[in-house]
Amino acid sequence: MGDRDFYQILGVERTASKDEIKRAYRKAALRYHPDRNPDDAAAEESFKEAAEAYSVLGDQEKRSNYDRFGEAGLRGGQGFNADIFADFSDIVGDLFGFGGAFGGMGRSQRSSPGQGTSLRIQLDIDLSEAISGVEKQISVRRHVACEACGQSGSESGTAPTVCGHCGGSGAVQQRHGFLAIAHPCAACSGTGRTVSDPCGICRGEGRVEDNSELSVRVPAGIDTGSRLLLRGEGSAGLRGAVPGDLEVLIAVSEHPVFARRGKDLFTRVAVSFPMAALGGTVDVPTLDEESATLPIPAGVQGGEVFEIRGRGMPPVNGGRRGSLRVAVQVVTPSRLSSEQRALLEQLHKITEEPELKDEADSWWDHLLNLVS
Repeated sequence: MGDRDFYQILGVERTASKDEIKRAYRKAALRYHPDRNPDDAAAEESFKEAAEAYSVLGDQEKRSNYDRFGEAGLRGGQGFNADIFADFSDIVGDLFGFGGAFGGMGRSQRSSPGQGTSLRIQLDIDLSEAISGVEKQISVRRHVACEACGQSGSESGTAPTVCGHCGGSGAVQQRHGFLAIAHPCAACSGTGRTVSDPCGICRGEGRVEDNSELSVRVPAGIDTGSRLLLRGEGSAGLRGAVPGDLEVLIAVSEHPVFARRGKDLFTRVAVSFPMAALGGTVDVPTLDEESATLPIPAGVQGGEVFEIRGRGMPPVNGGRRGSLRVAVQVVTPSRLSSEQRALLEQLHKITEEPELKDEADSWWDHLLNLVS
């Protein structure tokens, strides 16, 4: 039989780069994989040929020998090398859920057998809780240790024995033609151990499902998107195996008076027309227990922003607090008494006509532009 054209098998040019060859092999492997083509001998043969072609063209030295001498240059014509599956999981393994376990040749990244599942929950807090920190109670649906059997999974408390189905390895191999793929053992859930007299409460798992109430300490200054990791507070593992973790995702609700960006808070105060012209002071609400006093200079314009340092949010890891930025809103009265009208008419007669100014942004846009 003449030499096979490995370039043609993968559908690439002889000048193809290593990345192009790898992409072509991945495409062929996905198309002809035995899991996608059960009991299809032709697909299995095409899958094997693609693997042989890649084992040669994916290796610079073998490719050079093949280009010069054909298959005869591959150490007596052996084009297929099982080492090609050492990185097979990088190409198609994860797409089929193999996780790198290819007949013992892959790079397995499995967690410990029977380890509990890690969980995630969202915790909603308001801005006043975020500025000072808060202790919150959360409810979590998770597996907890079975008290009836003390997590052993055994009715009598006897120790587990080696699983007779997998021989204690926790995995069984299934063959797909020439390819052997390891899967967790269903008989022992991948732990390699079974109990002869399963507990009637947990059915041999050593854990039961339950609603748990947990206390979570939320630090001051926390923001939306922050995550709190509670080690070991996820689901309990099988028969005393390591429990998973609990991740608490923080969501800070919007406040009707304050907006937030980083450590700074933003709000606004109403100023009367006379105060805007003459100046004065106003009380500004804060998220602390006490209000702040803000001096208003004479001639202040609507939309001007003032900074009160140290009245913003504290950083989670300590340090100086942010600022409270206050936008002034000059309020024109919509109803006037006769005395007010008379005074304003007199003022109007002696006041110069104002000059037209550029249209101002909204107070919120203006505030955000200050820190953008």
